[in-house]
Amino acid sequence: MEPIYFSIVIPVFNRPDEIDRLLQSLTFQDDNNPFEVVVVEDGSINDAKQICESYSNQLEINYYFKPNSGPGDSRNYGMSKAKGNYFLILDSDCVLPSHYLSTVRKALSASYTDCFGGADAAHESFTFFQKAVNAVMTNPFSTGGVRGRKKGLTRFQPRSFNMGVSKQLFETTGGFGKIHPGEDPEFVFRAWDLGFKTRFVDGAEVFHERRIRLNSFVKQIYKFGSVRVILNRMHPKYQSKLFLLPSVFTVGWMLLIVLLFISFLLNIKSPYLYFAYLWLSLYLLYSVLFFVSTWFRSKSLQIAVVSVPLMFIQFASYSYGYIRSSVKLIGVTGDHIEAKLPEFFFKDIA
Repeated sequence: MEPIYFSIVIPVFNRPDEIDRLLQSLTFQDDNNPFEVVVVEDGSINDAKQICESYSNQLEINYYFKPNSGPGDSRNYGMSKAKGNYFLILDSDCVLPSHYLSTVRKALSASYTDCFGGADAAHESFTFFQKAVNAVMTNPFSTGGVRGRKKGLTRFQPRSFNMGVSKQLFETTGGFGKIHPGEDPEFVFRAWDLGFKTRFVDGAEVFHERRIRLNSFVKQIYKFGSVRVILNRMHPKYQSKLFLLPSVFTVGWMLLIVLLFISFLLNIKSPYLYFAYLWLSLYLLYSVLFFVSTWFRSKSLQIAVVSVPLMFIQFASYSYGYIRSSVKLIGVTGDHIEAKLPEFFFKDIA
């Protein structure tokens, strides 16, 4: 196997302050091997050109500006311009620990794979809400088994905020598709179909800042639920019943609330209410398990307390998107999905 040369590909859209922090973290890497950085500006108004140029004496950095076509196409553009034989794809709102490159290099040298992913973590400098969101999204009782940990699904699905892709895999698959969000699992599914393998690399975590507020968190999770239905249609062999759980969970507690409210309002006393109380106890047990898991992982009682209602919001947002897309795609064939849900696809650049 030829020596690995990393090209770090970073799409950015109107976030020069974020790219500054990421580039700064790249200057502190303890790996002594050369690497290049490819920054792709995706049609930004507030561009990061000057920020990138300020690192030209510390990093081998190449900056490209292109019309807005989405993160997937921007990653493809960056990989097509890169000179490395292995691409490290990062989001602009990530910061790397100093051992990141050396950890990845060591892992690939010991057991090479054409596609890997790593976890996302919360840096101590993050705001309280950012830490709480990270705790919810990486908790194994929510989406942690899918997004940030090696266990959960039958095969690990790398995510594009922290993903490695070999040049061979990129050239064979043609890169990411137009769907967004969801372009990363869709890419992984096509890679699997072609016989490529994926893996989780322990220790290759990134600090994923996620500069979002509650309303943007709800919107983001809604989109995740929406595109999961599209992915199920595009790649039915990889659909999993696990993705139904947020909808079952949400519809269940909504029905439970209605049932208990009507029973209280009408002063109904029925032995069937015991089943409702048992039902309620299961939700309380799940909430306690989620609370304890978050407390253990975050080492913060405050974050654990906030994480429980945030988990309910996450599941509700995801289920709304999932159910809405499912209804919209009833009777729709695969070649008409984009026309029915165009908001989840970027248009081709003429």
